[in-house]
Amino acid sequence: MSPVETQCPSCGAPIRFALGSSVVTVCANCRSVVARGDQRLEDLGKVAMLADTGSPLVVGRKGIYRGMPFELTGRAQFAHEAGGVWDEWYASFPNDRWGWLAEAQGKFYLTFARHVSAGATLPDPKQIELGHKFTLPGVGMLVANEIGRATAKSAEGEIPYRLVPGAPLDYIDLTGAGGKFATFDYGDDPPTVYLGQEVTLDDLGISPAAAPEREPRHVGAIQVNCPKCGGVLDLRAPDVAERVACPYCNSLLDCTQGKLQYLEALKQTNVAPLIPLGEVGTLEGKSYTVIGFLLRHVEDAGTKYYWQEFLLYSVGIGFRWLVESDGHWSFVKSVPPGEVEISGRIAMYQGRHFRLFQFAPAVVDQIAGEFYWKVHVGEQVLSSDYIDPPRMLSREISTVNGAKADGPLAQHGEINWSLGTYLPRQDVAKAFKVVDLASPEGVGPNQPFGAKGVYPVWAVLLAVAIVIWPILAWLRPSHLLTEKIYTLEPPTAPETTRTVFESPLTVDAHRSIHIRINAPVNNSWLAVDGDLYNEDTGLLEPFEAAVEYYSGTDSDGESWTEGSHETDEYLSAVPPGNYTLRLEAQWTNMTQPTTMQVRVEEAGPRLSHFLWLLLALSILPLITIYFHFRFESARWEDSDFKPAPRFVIDSGE
Repeated sequence: MSPVETQCPSCGAPIRFALGSSVVTVCANCRSVVARGDQRLEDLGKVAMLADTGSPLVVGRKGIYRGMPFELTGRAQFAHEAGGVWDEWYASFPNDRWGWLAEAQGKFYLTFARHVSAGATLPDPKQIELGHKFTLPGVGMLVANEIGRATAKSAEGEIPYRLVPGAPLDYIDLTGAGGKFATFDYGDDPPTVYLGQEVTLDDLGISPAAAPEREPRHVGAIQVNCPKCGGVLDLRAPDVAERVACPYCNSLLDCTQGKLQYLEALKQTNVAPLIPLGEVGTLEGKSYTVIGFLLRHVEDAGTKYYWQEFLLYSVGIGFRWLVESDGHWSFVKSVPPGEVEISGRIAMYQGRHFRLFQFAPAVVDQIAGEFYWKVHVGEQVLSSDYIDPPRMLSREISTVNGAKADGPLAQHGEINWSLGTYLPRQDVAKAFKVVDLASPEGVGPNQPFGAKGVYPVWAVLLAVAIVIWPILAWLRPSHLLTEKIYTLEPPTAPETTRTVFESPLTVDAHRSIHIRINAPVNNSWLAVDGDLYNEDTGLLEPFEAAVEYYSGTDSDGESWTEGSHETDEYLSAVPPGNYTLRLEAQWTNMTQPTTMQVRVEEAGPRLSHFLWLLLALSILPLITIYFHFRFESARWEDSDFKPAPRFVIDSGE
């Protein structure tokens, strides 16, 4: 369809419908939203001037998504009921296909309309709770992470639907694994489902170099005066901040309308931040500026537990958090809600299992600096922390319209997930050049056990021992030197012994010698005093052995036995050479002859040596396990949920 040029029905200025499939256009002269119908143009009302959100996009910018070219033809700004605005851009694709490109807090979501089929209905948003799961055909499972109402405040260009200024819009935003994204839009009749996913400007083929007509805006740090007290404020992220707290008069200021506006006086505590606002530090190789500070608490059994949160900002990266509690620090970034799966007290993210540690309302007590949302003292969210040290996965449920965070979840609100990684305080001090950070108290919820590196080393050593030992047994089997039964006649004189000799015995290498003696003793004994005589060097390898066996019946008629009919002796590392074995024997009744069987062999690897080796390798790990058990017990003492302590032999993170 050819472009249509006509006049604005409100002011008479020329307007143009460049696309045949567009429904409304915004008059650049009087800000009227003009809709075209079958018979005439209709003035739907006027919109306010666009707020400068610092977007890198602009109407007329072109891009390519998955090989399909598009052009941004229009834009609408919506006001959230909890405060703040977001941009929605409209991308015209070939064959009258439209894409909805939502932009909020530096993130982009591209979706395409899927009208609900006849007879089908979307769920009533008043009956849906945050976190509700939906399975959509061809998409998979999505989670409702935001339920809200918005109002169209401003617009420009051509838009593919009937946008009525000031009309309320009920919606449900859903996210899924892999960046999947969907919106249930109840502003249409019938409601519309928009399906797509989170994208980057690179995914859209848009970059500053590709579109020189407008560079992405970033306003550096500026100085402005507080409208309440006149104090000089250093704003470090004025293009993304929505709230600023004046440190001089404790005023909460709005900075979304191009200038600071006084909102209210803050009645808050006055705790000094551990890291001053404006400090710049390097974490994970990236530079961040501390732009905001919060003091928050949870309450348990009438006792309040406080912690500090520092909002970090970096151009091109966005927002991160640094959180301190009892001297324990964590570096925190946001996580797509749809990528987290909850099953009972377990949250699963990226293949890891996190155990529920704490569940309580968290309240804001103090504000300082700049923030990207409408923060206020007393703000409450329902917080859940799941741990897999050194990581902590946290969920925050916020509600609007005065609903309590721990009340019914069928209220307008939002779910946010974040992933924190434990940071030693020395790393924090080095990154932000601060001194005198307090030592940690107790065990932090996601503090890793410092000696876990022992476990993988232990596992490797045990595996090596288990593999090497049978190889040694195969390479060095036992070798029989002699085996013989000796008849021992009574000695010719009382109190003497009987001595026998056996030679030659040739030992080929430094080997342990195993001597086994067996005798038919019964309630008697046989003792041997022997040695190996090296015929080459004259050295002796002495040993002693005794065989004794007793049996009988006790006073209760129970049978018992004690001892054995044989004994084993070992001579360690006998040098090679030719030997003579001397055995000098005594026995219980030396007036009667007896016998003894003697077996001499070069011993192979002994099982007892293997077991002693395993024990030696395990002494330090067993001590470590003891202290690990105590460490985990101390950790879970501070938890709302106290499962049996567990420890995992892993990479030692």
